[in-house]
Amino acid sequence: MAQLIICVVTICTVGLSSAADDEPQRRAIQRRGVEAAIWAMPAVNYDLMYEAMVRAEGGNTASNKIVYWSRPGTWRNQTLTPNRDTIYFMPFFDTRRSGPVVLDVPAEGEGTLVGSIDDAWQTALEDVGPAGADKGRGGRYLIVPPGYQKAVPKGFIVLRSSTYAGFALIRSNLRSRNDTDIARAVRYGKRMRLYPLSEADAPRPTRYVDVVNSLFDATIPYDERFFVSLNRVVQSEPWLTRDKVMIDSLKSLGIEKGKPFTPDGARQALLRTAMDEAHAWLSAQYDAQFSNAYYDGERWALPVSVELVKGLGDNFSDPDQYPVDARGVTYTVGFFSAKRLGAGQFYLVTTRDGKGKELDGSKSYRLRVPAHAPASQYWSASVYDRNTHAFRREAAWSSRASNDEKVRREPDGSVELYFGAHAPAGKESNWIPTRSDGKFEVMFRIYGPKKSLYDKTWRMGDIEEVM
Repeated sequence: MAQLIICVVTICTVGLSSAADDEPQRRAIQRRGVEAAIWAMPAVNYDLMYEAMVRAEGGNTASNKIVYWSRPGTWRNQTLTPNRDTIYFMPFFDTRRSGPVVLDVPAEGEGTLVGSIDDAWQTALEDVGPAGADKGRGGRYLIVPPGYQKAVPKGFIVLRSSTYAGFALIRSNLRSRNDTDIARAVRYGKRMRLYPLSEADAPRPTRYVDVVNSLFDATIPYDERFFVSLNRVVQSEPWLTRDKVMIDSLKSLGIEKGKPFTPDGARQALLRTAMDEAHAWLSAQYDAQFSNAYYDGERWALPVSVELVKGLGDNFSDPDQYPVDARGVTYTVGFFSAKRLGAGQFYLVTTRDGKGKELDGSKSYRLRVPAHAPASQYWSASVYDRNTHAFRREAAWSSRASNDEKVRREPDGSVELYFGAHAPAGKESNWIPTRSDGKFEVMFRIYGPKKSLYDKTWRMGDIEEVM
C-alpha cells in the first residue's frame, strides 16, 4: 500500500519530466490542459488586463488605481470587444495589503456612469450608476476581501468579494463627439475616487493612469503563455470551494500553489497543443451560439447564454448549474460582467450576413438601423477582428454611434451604416472600415435599453452585402 501511494504521488507531482515516454501521461496532461483553459478563461482574461496596466505604468505592479482613456479609444485598446463610443474607466483594486477598498461613485448630473464591479473571476459584485445599487444617486461601494469578519461602518454599499483583486469597468457616456463633451465626460468620470477604507476620513488623491496612447494588449495568447498567466492567479488568489476539483488537474500541468511554474520543453509543447485544441473547441462553440437568434429568422444573437447571465449575476448560487463551458466561450470574446445584464446595457452580435455567409472584409455591406432605436442613452455598432475579437490593428476607427453628430440620418430617422475596405461614395460619415484580408464580426450595443427592444416591437434587420 505504501508503494502504491508513493507511485500515485509521483505521477501527480513529477509527471512528464520523469516519464517523457509515457504516452498515457502525455495524453492526460494535454487533456487537462484543454479543460484548464476553458475553466480558467475569465481569470486569465482579467490577469492579462492587469498585466497591461502594469506595462502601461512601466512595471508598477500596485493596484488601487484607475486606468482610463482620455479620449474615445483607438485600435491601441486591445482588450476584447471594447467600446470606443464612450470614455472608459477601469479601477483596479487589491485588498490583500490595503484591506477593504472604497470605490466612491458620483451622482448623475454633469454626466452618467454605467458599469459594474467584478472580482478576479469576472463575476459581478454589483452594478453602478442608474442601473446599479446607487440608482444614479452616487454611493460609496466598499469591497471587502475573502473571509473579512470585522464590522463595517454605516453609509457604504458593502460588496463581499471572493477574491482579493478585481476591477470595475465603468463608462462615462458622451453626449457628442465634440471636444467640449469629451472633456466633460472625462472630468465627470474623474470624480470617482478609489482608496482604502482605512483612509476614509482623509483619502489621498486617487491615482489616474491615462493609457490613451499606450498599447493596452489583453488579447488571449493561445499558447503556453496562457498557463503562465493562470499560474499568477493560482498563486495570488484563494481557491474557491466550487473550483477545488481543479487542484490536482493543475498540479499535473506543473501549476501548484506555493511552487514555481517551470515547465520543461516537452511540457511546454504539450501545453501549446492543448491550447490549440481549446482554441478550436471554443471557436466552434462561439459559432454554434448564433443558431439561437435573438430575432426569428435573423443572424443577430446574444453573446452570452441565459445560464451564464444568471450565474455571473448571483455568483453561481444554483447548486445544479455551473456553466463553465459557456463562461469559457464568453471570455474569449469579451470582458467584464454585469450584475443585471440588460438593465443598463444590451448587446447583439453577428458574424454573418443575412444569407448566412461569414462577414468578409474584402466585401461591402450595409446595415439599416430603424428609427426610434430603443436606447435612452445611445447605440453603437463596432467592428472587430474575427480571430482576435479586438479592434483591427492600425484601423483609423472601428465604430459608428448615435452620439456622433457626424453620422448622417435618413429623413425617416433611420441610419444606414456601411462596412467594407473602401468607403462608398458620399457615405464616409456612416462607414466603418474593414480589413480586406480577413473576417470580421459586428457588435451592436444599446445603452439604456427600452421596452421595445425586449418585446421586439423594434426590430433590426440583418447586415446585407451590397455589390
